[in-house]
Amino acid sequence: METVLVLVAVFSVLIAVVTVVWATRRPAPVGEVEPAAPLLDAAALVAQIGAEVRAQVGTQVAETAASALKHNNDQFLTLATERMGAVHEQTKGLLDPFSEQMRKLGETVGNLQTSHEKEKGAVGALTLQLGRQMTELQSTTTTLTEALRSSSARGAWGENQLRNVIELSGMEPYCDFTEQVTAENRAGERIRPDVKVRLPNGAQLFVDAKVPLDAYLRAQEATDPAVVETELKAHAKALEAHVGALAGKKYWEADGEPSPEFVVLFVPGESFLADALRAEPGLLQKAMNQRVLLASPVNLLALLWAVAGGWQQARLAENARDIAELGTELYDRVGTLLDHVDKTGRGLGTAIGAYNKLVGSIDDRLLPTMRKFPELGVGSDALSSPSDIEVAPRDLRAGELPSAVEGAGGDETSV
Repeated sequence: METVLVLVAVFSVLIAVVTVVWATRRPAPVGEVEPAAPLLDAAALVAQIGAEVRAQVGTQVAETAASALKHNNDQFLTLATERMGAVHEQTKGLLDPFSEQMRKLGETVGNLQTSHEKEKGAVGALTLQLGRQMTELQSTTTTLTEALRSSSARGAWGENQLRNVIELSGMEPYCDFTEQVTAENRAGERIRPDVKVRLPNGAQLFVDAKVPLDAYLRAQEATDPAVVETELKAHAKALEAHVGALAGKKYWEADGEPSPEFVVLFVPGESFLADALRAEPGLLQKAMNQRVLLASPVNLLALLWAVAGGWQQARLAENARDIAELGTELYDRVGTLLDHVDKTGRGLGTAIGAYNKLVGSIDDRLLPTMRKFPELGVGSDALSSPSDIEVAPRDLRAGELPSAVEGAGGDETSV
């Protein structure tokens, strides 16, 4: 609006100037010479006025442009603020669930961090405990390894392992392992097995638990695969030599007693036998050809369980006759008991009959006379009459009772 006013003013000034110039330059009368000086003054005045007008117009335009720009900026900022406020109000509700989820997520992260710290402490304590246990286990393993280097300690450990397997199988009552048994084979050689297992048919099975472990222990300590393989082969050869020595003793010929024609060589560790068979695959077949059965703890346990099953069947067969005798005796005693029950029932029937006769005598003889006393002024309460017993004992119908036929015609009313 201000710009329009400025332009109108400028045009008005221009029109006035043009009018003045026009009036100044009107044609002179005929015969007169037109003066040039005033014309030049008017032109200069117009130029000066034009310059001032341009300067004022430029100033006004600049001020107007600056004012319009400022006004537009203010309007834009106001409009932008209003729009942003409206958008904020519109989106505030949309962001509330997200804010709630972020709050819950923060709580969850805090709980997880707390739990992590607790578990971290527990894991640290468990790691320390595991480290102590590993140290103790390593120390125990080292002690056991050093002990197994001694032949006497190795033998005692093998016998203890054998005892554990026997106890686990339930065959302890049928095994002589408290003291080593000494016997002779047919060649007159003294033999001394570790355990003699008694079989249900009177035969006996011998078990020997002596196993060489020197080469095996060296293999466990070695780190070079070639050395390990060499020591395991030496371990298999030592076990094969022990098989040959055990086969030569012929335990199954001991004192002429019946026995399966083989002897059990107990290897007190599963890995001892497995590594030997891996190094020498034909060792098992060679041992069986010499009537020696190689048995790890698991194999010996299965064998003893089979023997225990045989003993259970033998005990059942041995006790069958005693069971039959006890059954016959029990049957006779039950018959006697039934006879006593029958006599008791008949006695109860006789007692009930006598009682009913007594009640009938009271009703027919005694009470009629007693009821006359109140009429004579003696006594006032009425006398009650006792009731009969209508239920009689039930007769036994067992055919084993000699009195069953005699009591067949009695009262069949059940108690």
